[in-house]
Amino acid sequence: MDALIDLHATQPFWIWLALGVLLLAVVAATSSDWLLWPAVSAGVVAVVTALQLPLGGFWGEAALFAILTVITTLLSRRLIRRVNPSAVPDINARDSRLIGQRAQVVQAFVDGRGRVFVSGSEWIAEIEGAAPLAGESVIVEGVDGPKLKVRAA
Repeated sequence: MDALIDLHATQPFWIWLALGVLLLAVVAATSSDWLLWPAVSAGVVAVVTALQLPLGGFWGEAALFAILTVITTLLSRRLIRRVNPSAVPDINARDSRLIGQRAQVVQAFVDGRGRVFVSGSEWIAEIEGAAPLAGESVIVEGVDGPKLKVRAA
C-alpha cells in the first residue's frame, strides 16, 4: 500500500491510467457498458494529472473523477437515446425484440401449441383460434419464458 501512495505522490498519472485500463478490461470481459464512462473519466483525470493542473491532491482528483463519471454517464444516456430511439433500449433483450416480427410455422399447431422459426431459431409457440399449417406465417404477440404467443398473419 505504501508503494501505491508513493507512486501517487510522484506520478498520479499512472494510478488513474491503470484504473481506466482496468475498468476498460472489465467492460471488454463482461460485454457491459456500465463501466465505460468511469473508465473514460479515469483517463481524463490521468491526462489532467499528467498536465499537472492543480487539483488539490488525491481528494481533488477523486472529486473530479466522480463529477466526470456522473456527467459522462448522463450525457451518454441522452446521446444513446438520440442515436438509437428504439423502444427497446437493451440490445441484449432478444425476446422482447421478437414482438411484432413475422415467424414461419415449422411444426403444425396441435391443441394450440406448435413450433415457429423466427430470428434465426425455433421457438415453442402458442396460438388461440385457428391453427395455421406448417410453412404459413404468424405474428409474434408476446413472450412467456421459452414460449412465444402468436396470432395468424
